[in-house]
Amino acid sequence: MSIRGKACIAGVYEHPTRKAPDKSVAQLHAEVALGALKDAGLTKDDVDGYFCAGDAPGVGATSMIEYMNLKVRHLDSTDTGGSSYLVHVSHAAQAIALGKCDVALVTLAGRPRSEGMATGTTPRMRDPNQPDFQWEFPYSLTNVAGYGMCAMRHMHEFGTTSEQLAWIKVAASHHAQHNPNAMLPEVVTVEEVVSSPILADPLHRLDCCVISDGGGAVIVTRPEIARSLGRPLVKVIGAGEAEKHTAGGDVDLTYSGAVWSGPAAFAEAGVTPADIKYASIYDSFTITVLMQIEDLGFCEKGQGGRFVADGNLISGVGKLPFNTDGGGLCNNHPANRGGMTKIIEAVRQLRGEAHPAVQVKNCDLALAQGTGLQLGARHGSATLILERE
Repeated sequence: MSIRGKACIAGVYEHPTRKAPDKSVAQLHAEVALGALKDAGLTKDDVDGYFCAGDAPGVGATSMIEYMNLKVRHLDSTDTGGSSYLVHVSHAAQAIALGKCDVALVTLAGRPRSEGMATGTTPRMRDPNQPDFQWEFPYSLTNVAGYGMCAMRHMHEFGTTSEQLAWIKVAASHHAQHNPNAMLPEVVTVEEVVSSPILADPLHRLDCCVISDGGGAVIVTRPEIARSLGRPLVKVIGAGEAEKHTAGGDVDLTYSGAVWSGPAAFAEAGVTPADIKYASIYDSFTITVLMQIEDLGFCEKGQGGRFVADGNLISGVGKLPFNTDGGGLCNNHPANRGGMTKIIEAVRQLRGEAHPAVQVKNCDLALAQGTGLQLGARHGSATLILERE
């Protein structure tokens, strides 16, 4: 069964705070839920499906459904790290197509900044019951180290340079300057990126995402409901999800799970990468963006460095505008999970509601791409193709 055109995104909301020491995680979830419902023109009593991931406190969906006093007939707490929320939109569309729910709420929220977490610098694996614990924890694999390995291997295989990676941060900063909520609103240069301190060779500090509190929410509905709300119609026309892991030791660090999730989404949508007007691409680190751009088919494998250079990702300048809110590299990375904000900015672009300085002209087809967990080991990948009617 295809979900093409069988569900629409009717509401989105991004929490404006980047530091919330006075709020609980549950409160942040509730606030973004109310924001998305208001954006859609609905109320909590309209919600009959709820979706969340591991960032939700307590017993996940069960705790949050009670906290927000929802009455639902379908729930899903799939967790694939930062890609979870794109998976949730896909699963919500499937549930709607099957008649399991009519109005699905997806929420994300967290307080890593207030709680003093340092993204990418602490050991990834902490649970001794995880099957990979005994092999990785003794060597203190961190996120930034794992992504650094991917960057180093990509440089070795294809001649990618630090300067090329830096262009991804530069593009994000050009967009963030127009976002009043962005944590890093100042435009940076390639020279400033490559001269910032090395965290995990070859990744510099400015190759890494920000750490922020906050969150976001999405409302997915049946098309008939979406049309009745008087908002610009954003249809889900394609979705793909995949997992990449170490494959029993057969490891290639130069590609991501997007090599599978991307083609599946494009095939369902009946479009190609060349048709995409705007792309929201998970940007935990600059290398994350470069690898996904290649794996999604926007350029050949190994050509990502050349593709992203010289402003090719800057709206109004390059041919693939990306992350026009500033992304995780400059705007926010709530709960250390950036997939939700990728959906939100893609919807803004399709509605024509992005900042005028970065709004893509005639934006009728957008892609949102998420990657969760460790790019250098095991991770989830999810791709959405969205269309403005």
